[in-house]
Amino acid sequence: MTLAIDMTAERNKNITSTIKSISNRLFGFIRQRVASIEDAEDILQDVFYQFAGNTEPIEQATGWLYKVARNKITDNYRKHKLPLSDDVLGNADTDEDSFNWKEMMLPSDSTPETEYLRNIFWEELKAALDELPAAQREVFILNEIEGVPFKDIAEQTGESVATLISRKRYAVLHLRNRLSVLKDELLNY
Repeated sequence: MTLAIDMTAERNKNITSTIKSISNRLFGFIRQRVASIEDAEDILQDVFYQFAGNTEPIEQATGWLYKVARNKITDNYRKHKLPLSDDVLGNADTDEDSFNWKEMMLPSDSTPETEYLRNIFWEELKAALDELPAAQREVFILNEIEGVPFKDIAEQTGESVATLISRKRYAVLHLRNRLSVLKDELLNY
């Protein structure tokens, strides 16, 4: 019984020592890769919680902690679901003057006017997609238009999920900017 208590005390001391020695560096690593300080703090806490609860022996604690942090950062991106079609296309419920892009994409009704606007939208979207680097264009089309999950794209391409999310984010920013011109023209028409 005394031996078990001594081992637990030694283990707790090792965990505390490791956390103190790497905490600031690991927080900086996480902070550079997430959107807010709060997210970085939450991820750091999750990493240390997993570390403290781990019952398996860890040979390289620092490497293990960074690996878990990378995984938690990827999970964070998935959880927050970066702005996707709603970000590019806008929300229909913002105000009365807003232009609902989803109506352009979805063929719910077919009047000559909506068909014309739909064709303009798809031409502009195609032109905007053609301006993107191939890697960004590919991940956007696969994930957003074809509905392929990031995990499947990662398996196909050999890229990390975080890299794919980043590429898609750049595509979304470009498309939002590019399509805002068309939106302004249609609203002021």
